[in-house]
Amino acid sequence: MSEVTQFIPPHALSTAVLFLVFNRLDTTEQVFHAIRQAKPPRLYIAADGARANKQGEARNVQAVRDYIMQNIDWECEVKTLFRDQNLGCKYAVSGAITWFFDHEEQGIILEDDCLPSQSFFWYCEELLERYEDDKSVYLVSGDSRGPDSFGMREDYGFCRYPMIWGWASWASVWKNYDPELLDWPQQRKSLPPSISTYKSTVIFWRNIFERLHNGKIDTWDYQFSYLLLKNGGKSIVPKVNLITNIGFGVEATHTTSAESNSANRKRYEISIPLDHSPNQTSEMKINAFYDEFEFSSRSLFVRVINKLARSAIGENLFP
Repeated sequence: MSEVTQFIPPHALSTAVLFLVFNRLDTTEQVFHAIRQAKPPRLYIAADGARANKQGEARNVQAVRDYIMQNIDWECEVKTLFRDQNLGCKYAVSGAITWFFDHEEQGIILEDDCLPSQSFFWYCEELLERYEDDKSVYLVSGDSRGPDSFGMREDYGFCRYPMIWGWASWASVWKNYDPELLDWPQQRKSLPPSISTYKSTVIFWRNIFERLHNGKIDTWDYQFSYLLLKNGGKSIVPKVNLITNIGFGVEATHTTSAESNSANRKRYEISIPLDHSPNQTSEMKINAFYDEFEFSSRSLFVRVINKLARSAIGENLFP
């Protein structure tokens, strides 16, 4: 069984952790508590600067930084990247990850609203070591929105999409990340149709990449999806969910709906060492899950069409 009720670390953690924070002390405290339990030997802390037009935000940003620095009570090397000016999600996060991988060959990344189970850290460490030389694997994710619902038997499977609510990767992967999508004009015709057989998925990504290239979306994570999809990279996803996103709500940058099905999902522990039995079937199932349920629901065009279809005939036009 991969799911366990109590996790006992098999050894001291040796992998570095990057902690991305901003202005939410409540979620930061919870995630930091989990990091504090794991005791990473090297802790990197990155924080964007307060927005000048947000009254009281500078005080909240400073409170987050002070809390972390005052509560590092285990022996570890600490590095900080505290911005004076606000760069926004796109450049603050991607720049922090670049900074992290300028110092580390591999490591774990947690945002201030991604609450991990304890086994998540050792799960990442084991898989980072195992797949270090496999150039088809781009990241290790603890975020499992789906695999536990369709009977994955192995401890982990593979997905073509980067699941970034608690993840780990290598500097060799991140060095190819491009926040501007400079080669999108060359990829515009060939890439979207190659992503999926689902029309809604193709429509979703074509629109996202076009808007990213035109500077209309302030985010960093869709560019990571672009990197994987363009190169046929894979994300490792666990059988059981290891991350709870506790950041849904009005104060969030993107996850503003507290009633989302992805909010506050139950997390589990996973046994270490992992079962590394190969499972190509799980990869196809996971891809189908995200194509069918994640991206079809996100596409505005598809949501409108499906709403009309349900009213008229009670079913979706696109599966």
